[in-house]
Order: sequence, then structure tokens, then C-alpha cells
Amino acid sequence: MKARHIAADLRIVSRTYLRNPVALFFSLIFPIILITMFGLIFSAVGTGAVTLVVVNEDHNPQGGPTAESSAFLAALNSTSVVNVQLVSVTPQNFSTYLGQNDYSAGLVIPAGFQNDYLNRTPVNLTLYTNPEDASSTGTVVGAVQGVANGFNLRAVCSGTSCAPTIGFTTLNVGSQVYKYIDYLIPGLIGFAILTSPMFSMVDIASSYRKEGIFRQLSLTPITRAEWLTSRIVWYVGLTFVTAGIMIGAGIFLFNAHVQLTLGLIPFLVVGPFFFVSLGMLAGSVAKTPESAALIGNIITFPMMFLSGTFFTVSSMPMGLQEFAHILPLYYVIDGMNQVMLFSNTSRALFDLLVVLIGSVVVFLLAIRLFKWRDE
Repeated sequence: MKARHIAADLRIVSRTYLRNPVALFFSLIFPIILITMFGLIFSAVGTGAVTLVVVNEDHNPQGGPTAESSAFLAALNSTSVVNVQLVSVTPQNFSTYLGQNDYSAGLVIPAGFQNDYLNRTPVNLTLYTNPEDASSTGTVVGAVQGVANGFNLRAVCSGTSCAPTIGFTTLNVGSQVYKYIDYLIPGLIGFAILTSPMFSMVDIASSYRKEGIFRQLSLTPITRAEWLTSRIVWYVGLTFVTAGIMIGAGIFLFNAHVQLTLGLIPFLVVGPFFFVSLGMLAGSVAKTPESAALIGNIITFPMMFLSGTFFTVSSMPMGLQEFAHILPLYYVIDGMNQVMLFSNTSRALFDLLVVLIGSVVVFLLAIRLFKWRDE
């Protein structure tokens, strides 16, 4: 591979792109429209049981949970709309733990719960929810409120009145300052990483073959690997611009709270690397532009909606969650979530490794199947 060949083709593709008003619109203007639309819709605002992760700090002298805290959790489980899952995490780290492990709801029962409840002293639970998962939030809040009301009705009362004993404070998963737009930004960056390279490369692969452009390129010194690498470099640069626009719009228009760390950079590089290669691979196996568009849509659309782009994967039915975990875009978006919201380096590295290995495999397959001339 020769750098001057890549640079020469890169100059051509950049000039072509900058002279195309439609391409410029979808790369520079459409991201602003997209993030503004979703921000306005969701900034103010499943099926099956929702997993409610619980930290129970209320222990008896023997070290086990108290009878009243156990009864409260049993009552929550009996509602059948939540599935209580106990974990051993400190309350201080619980919110971050929920975000790092894709949980949408968590509850902290404080120490002294039983004693305060039996003595009619107000006790406050802490309930964590994810603003991105409105369905689970409504279910969990309703269940906790209902069980708390039931316990308050049977509380030991004096005279004819009985003051409410159990209440709860609702905070956001990851940070109490986080809101829907914060979780949406990584998803929309992932959306751009997927759609722009995939649709463009599928179209290029089929149309260039049909119009004989690949045959003409075969007469030049540039190799197939160099030509594809120049496209990857272009879309990596374009991804940085798009990500900057989305992050800037989120911060300045909606006061988003995201961490701008160096850990974001690898995903802005490896993501386009994967999807440029995948788009070229899909276009190479297609015989006509029509079949190429069909293959591209079949590959792209499931990833658009099942990879955590707009909604958390944890809010989906279990079967769809398992399917989401085989989609490459899931690991791109999850990795960006981990570095931008939860500071979870170990999980981000795992996500990056998955995408990197997939990128190398798909790139090699694309080079192998991509030919300047049809047989």
C-alpha cells in the first residue's frame, strides 16, 4: 500500500463530497435536525417484568436482612411487574453500577428501615431510573409506590391518624443530573457511524461496477486495499465532524452532561472502519444496484433500532436483548456510553476489542471479494 495513492484518491473523494449538496446536508445539517427533534420530544418526558436491582442495607444483628425489608421486597416481587435482584454494592457506587451493567432501575433500602418503620419514623428509599427507558421507569415507580402505600396503611398508628412512613426519592441511573439527551447522544453518534458509510458504500460498490468505474480504476496504479482505505479515512474524518456537531448541539441546546474523554476517539475510528468495510462487502456480493440496496437495508435497519440507538437494550424483551448482543453497532454504542457516561474503562475496552476484531475480519473479506473487474 502506497500513501501517495491513498492521498490522491482521498483528494478526489473529498472534492466530490464537498460538491454534493445532498451529501453535505445529511452529514452537517441532518445531525442537528435529528438531535433537536429527539431532544424536544423526549427532554420533558415492554413487556414482562422489569428487573429491579436492589441494595438492602437493612440488616439484623446476625447480618441477614431484617424481616420488614425482606417483606417489602417480597411484596415487590409479588406484583409480577418487577423482578427483584439483590446485589452487594455500596450505595455510593450503586448508580454507576447500574449504568455500567445496562440496568434501568435500582432501589436502595437504607439501614434502619425496619426500626424506623415500626416506630413510625419516616424512612426514605432511593429509587434509580433511566430517563431513556420511560416504560420501565413508569412500571417501577408504580410498583414501589403501590407497595409503599400498602405498608403505610398497615403501619402501627396512634389514635385515629396514621402518618405515611415509607417514601422514596427518584434519581437517575449514572448520575442524578443525567437526562434523556445524555443517553441519546452516544446512540445518535452510533446511528451516524452506521448509516453514512453503509448506505454510501453499498451504493458505490454497485453503481461503480455498473458504470464501469471500477474497470477504469483497474488501469491505474491504485490497489483495491488502497482505494478502500482512502474511503475509511474519509469516513473517519467525517465521523469526527458529525460527532462534534451532535455533542455540541446537545450541550448548547439541551445542556447535556457528557464526558469528552480520549476514550471516545477509538470508537470514532473503529466504527467507520467496520461499517465502510461492511458496506463494501455487502455491495460486492450484490449483482445489481437494486439487490445491493436490499442487502444494505436488511443489514442496517435491525441495527438502527435494536442496538441501543434510541432506547436501552435492557428495556427490550429477553429474546431481542440476546439478538442485540450479536449486532456490531451495539458494541460501538455501548462502548461510547461507557466512556461518555459511566467511566467504565474495562467494559469499553471489551467493546472496542469486539469491534476491532470484527473490523479486521470484514475488511479482509471485503478486499477478497471486491474485484475491479467481474469474472
